[in-house]
Amino acid sequence: MSNNKLQKYINGRSCAILGLGVSNLPLAEIILSSGAPLTIIDKKSVSELGDSALELQKRGARFVADASFANIDGELIFRSPGIRPDIDGIKKATSLGAELTSETELFMKLTDATTYAITGSDGKTTTTTLTGKFLEAQTKLNCKGRVFVGGNIGNPLLPVCSNMTSDDTAVLELSSFQLMTFSRASKYAAITNLSPNHLDWHKGGMLEYEEAKRKMIGKETIRVVLNAESEVTARIALEELERAEREIIVFSSKRTKEELCEFTKTLGAKKGLLRLVFERNGVIVISDGEHEEELLCVSDIVLPGRHNVENYMTAMALTYGNVQKTVYTDIAKSFGGVEHRLQLVRTLDGVDYYNSSIDSSPSRTAAALSALHGRDIVIICGGYDKKIPFEPLAKSLCQSARAVVLTGATGDKIKETILSCPDFDPQKLTVVSNLDFEGAVNDARRLATAGGCVLLSPACASFDAFKNFVERGKRFCDIVNGWV
Repeated sequence: MSNNKLQKYINGRSCAILGLGVSNLPLAEIILSSGAPLTIIDKKSVSELGDSALELQKRGARFVADASFANIDGELIFRSPGIRPDIDGIKKATSLGAELTSETELFMKLTDATTYAITGSDGKTTTTTLTGKFLEAQTKLNCKGRVFVGGNIGNPLLPVCSNMTSDDTAVLELSSFQLMTFSRASKYAAITNLSPNHLDWHKGGMLEYEEAKRKMIGKETIRVVLNAESEVTARIALEELERAEREIIVFSSKRTKEELCEFTKTLGAKKGLLRLVFERNGVIVISDGEHEEELLCVSDIVLPGRHNVENYMTAMALTYGNVQKTVYTDIAKSFGGVEHRLQLVRTLDGVDYYNSSIDSSPSRTAAALSALHGRDIVIICGGYDKKIPFEPLAKSLCQSARAVVLTGATGDKIKETILSCPDFDPQKLTVVSNLDFEGAVNDARRLATAGGCVLLSPACASFDAFKNFVERGKRFCDIVNGWV
């Protein structure tokens, strides 16, 4: 496989990869193939990293086990997303002339493909998947081009960058961790919503978190899609309309066209920069103020929950004009969702077991509860502490669940918040704690009743006990499927 672009960019410079990770394995192989010196710095030793790392070492990579990343030897530094760009080792290296980048950021600089990027606190994965499916279906109709999906999901895109042409499309899910140092924006960009998240990592709080998310919007961007129902993205939409530098599409699953027009104050409409996406009589509609077009019947969407209506609105707004409307309907009728998002694992003794391990924020758990509205719900919550407020979660649990089993590092914190919630009624919501994950799942089974459901929707990240949400979700599935 040719990687001429990347090898030309490296140009023999000494390279350092901070944090090996899955996404950086192909990158390391390309660097070594180019003949450039490579140092890999990781919290783990080469033996702990496993066979792939040992193979890279045999090929000439130098490994340094250093959790602080204090001494970075390299002219070109590739940062893994979980490592802050302002740690002392990076600041020292860049002050001496080193260039700081990442696998995803460098892909954005080098690719010839048209880019669609999605970020936000919730809904990124489903929206990214939908966007990719819409565009892939259209390329098949056109018999031209290919679609690549990557970033925070899928496969690393940098290794295949040199094989992409201007006929191709890249769809990326981007996290705030990845976006912190971005210097090149996406041609099409969407922010699904913004609420407090990852505040354990973002030392600058919500301001830093928002600034990171906004870095995917820039001079290269010709269209940005924003949510009118999220306070922060609504403000960004108004600021973008004031600048009038690109097309803005504002969507809402709750407001009418007239209410959206009032919200935007018709700014940008005269310049042809503003479109609105809304629902009317069960149909998702797009309007430029003068003309309207019906895009999709909500009843055709097989995914449950109002949050998925918003995901469809976002993906359709991003791809509008580049995809035939029939594609939207075809995908809506057939797409059953992404793994670990409201995934029905099995039905046992009349109880449905849902894996929604990807729900790592209170707002996403609220959406999952809403999707199962009317059911008798036993929910499993808790995990890694991202230093976010749990008051919204407590309110959602008190309003929608019959029992909650709390586990993980945040279990006690969530319990305290529930007990102090004005809506809490011990006669209506049973609260159980079990630090052990398997024990928590067994407790949920004990509390469930026929006709009801058990929902794993942690509202927290997984890093206190699992490598990622995928491992957590698979563990839940293994436990549930192991029952007889």
